[in-house]
Amino acid sequence: MPEEILQTHKLLDRCERELAARYTVHKLHEAADKEALIAEIAPRIRAIAGGNVDGALMDKLPKLEIIANFGVGYDSIDTTAARARNIRVTNTPNVLNDAMAEITIGLMIALARRLPQADQFVRQGKWARVGYRLQSELNGKTVGILGLGRIGKEIALRAQAMKMRVIYHGRHRQPDEPYLYYQNLLDMARDADWLVLIAPGGKSTERIVSREVLTALGPEGYLVNMGRGSLVDEPALVEMLTNGQLGGAALDVFDKEPNVPEALFSLDNVVLSPHQGSATHQTRNKMGDLVVANLVAHFAGEPLPSAVV
Repeated sequence: MPEEILQTHKLLDRCERELAARYTVHKLHEAADKEALIAEIAPRIRAIAGGNVDGALMDKLPKLEIIANFGVGYDSIDTTAARARNIRVTNTPNVLNDAMAEITIGLMIALARRLPQADQFVRQGKWARVGYRLQSELNGKTVGILGLGRIGKEIALRAQAMKMRVIYHGRHRQPDEPYLYYQNLLDMARDADWLVLIAPGGKSTERIVSREVLTALGPEGYLVNMGRGSLVDEPALVEMLTNGQLGGAALDVFDKEPNVPEALFSLDNVVLSPHQGSATHQTRNKMGDLVVANLVAHFAGEPLPSAVV
């Protein structure tokens, strides 16, 4: 008999087909009575595919051995609870590095050149009456990266291709990296023209980009958030974008997404994106494949391709 697994949210069709071909899949997100489903299948569930898993759910599944998260970020999983219960947790790193780096640079160009606004300028027939205003460029500017991990390094390489100077801040200096390390985020923000956030969410990074950091970035500075909305003091960000204390922002993530502060909608110095950093067919399929690969390896007693716990 195939192993029975619990799927906690919608996954890509290809991933769901691969899971269904190997396992008996119970879809929690589709259950009319979730508690009844859990009570029925709990004694047989050794694995979860997906995120949104807290300690309470783990306790309801006494034979749970692994949670295969879909995504590189795993802040929706209580990893402390998982570790205490000897439950493995995996994620899907590396396969989304290029997609994330591409959209980061794309959003930076879109903000610097006001491309969404320029598109509307043409569509609304304004170009026939007046020329479009001059904008900025990335060339020669300094970009500070918060979180020089796998994705951060890919962003740094592409920023250099745009003739930008790269500096970074993180928990530790990385001796093998050629970029200038800042031990203090506030100092880096003060010295940067652009501040790119690609750090993970969670309590340790909550509102790490404070009003003080945004003030250091200043009225000529630009913020790009590709990490988590929780990294930023969002009310302060909205206020400072509105009154000109911050130059601009390109945001792919928000504190309470998909709810975006309405005050951002009317701002000319903001580019908004619906958390689509890794949302390409190629990347999402690779992420799904890695979810399956981690489960296959676990049930075969083999090393997990991408374990985080």
